[in-house]
Amino acid sequence: MNLENKPKERTLSNSLALSKKNMNLENKPKERTLSMAFDCDIANCSFERLSGLDSLVFLDLGENKFDNSIISSLGGLSSLKSLDIAYNQLKGSFNVTELHALINLEEVYLAGNEIDKFVLSKDTRGFGNRNDLSGALPWCLANLTSLQQLDLSYNNFIGDISFSPLTSLTSIRWLSLSKNHFQIPVSLSSFLNHSQLKDFDGSNNEIYVEELEEHNLAPKFQLKHLDLSGNVYGGAFSYPKFLLHQYSLQTIDFSNLKLRGGFPIWLLENNTNLYELHLVNNSLSGTFQLPIHPHQTLFELDISNNNFESHIPREIGSYFPRLRFLSMSDNNFSGRVPSSFDFLLDLQVLDLSNNNISGTLPSFFNSSNLLHVYLSRNMLQGSLEHAFQKSFGLITLDLSHNHLTGSIPKWIDEFSHLSFLLLCYNNLDGSIPSQLCKLNKLSFIDLSHNNFSGHILPCLRFKRSIWFILSGAYPFEFALREPLVIATKSMSYPYSPSILNYMTGMDLSCNSLSGAIPPEIGNLNHIRVLNLSNNHLIGPIPQTLSNLSEVESMDLSNNSLNGEIPPQLVQLHFLAYFSVANNNLSGRTPEMVPQFSTFNKSSYEGNPLLCGPPLLKSCTKEVPPPPLGPSTDEKEESSVFIDAQVFCVSFVVTYIMVLLGIAAVLYINPDWRRAWFYFIEKSINTCYYFVADNLLKPFRIRVWKPLV
Repeated sequence: MNLENKPKERTLSNSLALSKKNMNLENKPKERTLSMAFDCDIANCSFERLSGLDSLVFLDLGENKFDNSIISSLGGLSSLKSLDIAYNQLKGSFNVTELHALINLEEVYLAGNEIDKFVLSKDTRGFGNRNDLSGALPWCLANLTSLQQLDLSYNNFIGDISFSPLTSLTSIRWLSLSKNHFQIPVSLSSFLNHSQLKDFDGSNNEIYVEELEEHNLAPKFQLKHLDLSGNVYGGAFSYPKFLLHQYSLQTIDFSNLKLRGGFPIWLLENNTNLYELHLVNNSLSGTFQLPIHPHQTLFELDISNNNFESHIPREIGSYFPRLRFLSMSDNNFSGRVPSSFDFLLDLQVLDLSNNNISGTLPSFFNSSNLLHVYLSRNMLQGSLEHAFQKSFGLITLDLSHNHLTGSIPKWIDEFSHLSFLLLCYNNLDGSIPSQLCKLNKLSFIDLSHNNFSGHILPCLRFKRSIWFILSGAYPFEFALREPLVIATKSMSYPYSPSILNYMTGMDLSCNSLSGAIPPEIGNLNHIRVLNLSNNHLIGPIPQTLSNLSEVESMDLSNNSLNGEIPPQLVQLHFLAYFSVANNNLSGRTPEMVPQFSTFNKSSYEGNPLLCGPPLLKSCTKEVPPPPLGPSTDEKEESSVFIDAQVFCVSFVVTYIMVLLGIAAVLYINPDWRRAWFYFIEKSINTCYYFVADNLLKPFRIRVWKPLV
């Protein structure tokens, strides 16, 4: 019984479709497969005539609203072999003995319910995952000696499987224990005699190394699929010895296990049908070696986050010609990208990021299947002009943190599927090409920390990147699954693929862009990140930015923007980071309502003419009361005296206001304050030497001359 977390194949031939609107059972006495999946419950789906389907073999009631009472309605289905009641509303304990009338029942799917306890019978083949079960496994499981498939994944079971009823299931072929709290020995010593075992998934449990010296016995099983990735307890250890006796492996995942040693070239040579090898985040070191003969079946190879060094073998493309996924990131590889990559015609994902790879960008990629390229944080040089010209299916291109020069090629619009473009932290220059506006699937663009000039393109468009997963245009197993480092909220964060599917925005910060912010940016209502800081932008902040209803980070700081901050920006309810610091803005700060009440004065500082909270400068001015004038009769008699009095008062008030204005400006702007004191000091010194040289010097000569 395969209860992996993926859609189950449903047999529809010779089937009868039933729904709450149509349950026509007439003239179909020998139906063998019945599907009632989706949107049914006891109240609106009748089961009165189901008992007449004595030849029914497969019954699918999955993804409905049935509760525990559904079991009593199935007693007449004597020929039933497979029952699917997954993702319903079954709760509490589930007594399997209630199915005793179904004498031919072999498989029951119960995943996605809220069952917290099973009462098992000896003849039951298994039970479902994702039921939030906990505690140790019941020993009655040991009686299921004919059990072939068992999925206990996505629960909270505990205990060491070496001392559990699982050791008695000698007929087991497929065993999934993933995402529990089991203790699993990496040697699998408790399963040496399970000759039928083919698939073992112990991922996301507590993997440990046995204290006693590992045995050298050859196990009776020949595994096809092995997954022990997860959390290991204890120090680093070598590859378990039972792997030396495996010759049928097709997939193996030993990620996050603190493995030490070199690349297991013997594993590839012994298992010629191996198509997936994952050794992520271990302590493997040395050089990366190739097998003696080319390996024709390896599709996926992931050795990221290890300590491999030296260059990538020049013949890697010839020895692994069927690779679709290759990740060698976060190692110490150096040298150039091997030219044999040109032979990887099926390659879809390439990740060489965080290494010391140098040289120019490769111009020999011929793979039109290439979807995701990660070459960031290396020492690559040269231009983009001749790179990836034949890889027009690219979705992700990350070349950030290198030493690339030149401009963005104008043929970039040929990447019609491009969704993520990251070119930040390079030495690129020139203007941003208008061809980027033709990329109608663009989700995120990061051109920050370069030398781009010119204006911001008003025609840019952004869409959520989830399009290429939902469209089915590319195989799901090779869709985006590597994290991307994106700067948002003034910090850089790695975003997992599940988040990237909804991440949109642009970062053009730290360049030499000029001109005004295009009002058309306000039409990008799906973007979550907008960073235009540290440029030479002028003009007002467009009021249309208030249309960016999903934006979470907006940084317009360190430009020359002027005018007032549009008060409509307070409508941005998801805004978590906002900065307009160090511009020439004036007027009031936005009203301190929900989101904007979380921003402190650092979001507005460096704008001398801004006022209002959270700044200390108030927007209200205290104007001194006007002087009381004399009566009409007195004006004619003493007009000269009155004019002199008004003049004196206005002079004093003006003098005081000028002094206060100068003092306020000097207090707010430290640069002007330093310049002012420097000017005063220079003036004093000039006056001193003028008096000393021109007035006091002749006097000293006359005084001292008679004494000579």
